[in-house]
Amino acid sequence: MLKQCFRRTNWAPPGILAILVFSPIAAKATPAADPSREQVIRIVNQIKRADYEGDRAALQRLHLQLTPYVVNKDLSSRVHYWRGFSLWRRAINGFNDHVDPKDLQTDLLQALDEFDDAVAKDPAFVDAKIAALGCAGYLAFGTGEKDSQRIEQWIAKGRKLQAEAQAADPDNPRLMWVDGPGVWFTPPEHGGGQAKAIEVYKKGLETIRKKAASSDPLEPTWGEPELLMSLAWSNLNRTTPDLDSAEHYAQSALQLVPNWHYLHDILIPQIQEARKKQN
Repeated sequence: MLKQCFRRTNWAPPGILAILVFSPIAAKATPAADPSREQVIRIVNQIKRADYEGDRAALQRLHLQLTPYVVNKDLSSRVHYWRGFSLWRRAINGFNDHVDPKDLQTDLLQALDEFDDAVAKDPAFVDAKIAALGCAGYLAFGTGEKDSQRIEQWIAKGRKLQAEAQAADPDNPRLMWVDGPGVWFTPPEHGGGQAKAIEVYKKGLETIRKKAASSDPLEPTWGEPELLMSLAWSNLNRTTPDLDSAEHYAQSALQLVPNWHYLHDILIPQIQEARKKQN
């Protein structure tokens, strides 16, 4: 599952300066936009698009483009988050493209550092802990690491992050998405299993559809397409596949993200091939 399931300025004309200087009323009514913030938002939107399109080169480039903004104290925690996100998703896309595991590990380690920096800047930033948890899981189980000591360190870090995120925001749908694979591979007698993982994804989907999303474009609000995708993958790969459900969830996700490379080029063809074999 790890390889398949975890897989997208306001410019003011010079004359506006005169208005702001000479008209106190206008100055109060229309505060100047922060150009740094606007630039970061622009890059973040490009990161989201590149993620869904599977454009690993763009994700690397956009990660670097955010570098100048990490020193902005008002933006730093979110800049670190999105720098980490770009490398996390670069690695996830790399699993699907059969990239060298060592390269994936490099991306994940750098992403983990970025998420740790985001938490250091804002200890209450739960989504940064959730993303770091996702990286720790991939590092421990997805890159073929042979060093048992390193694996244990990542597992311990993941457990700590999971406990902190669960305590702070148990209904976070992105936490449910990140938790899903672990639940999938945990035996039913230990509280996991395929049915339980599907239940977790469904709860996450229900939650994100009920929650009012933040209006701040620098806050993480992703999750609905990812949860739909995971439900599609799970129904395809369960012991007794439910191909109707798999196709339903995949098409629902594709309606939200028509340019999603993994869905369009990998997962949906897998569902169609399974249906051919079933028939």
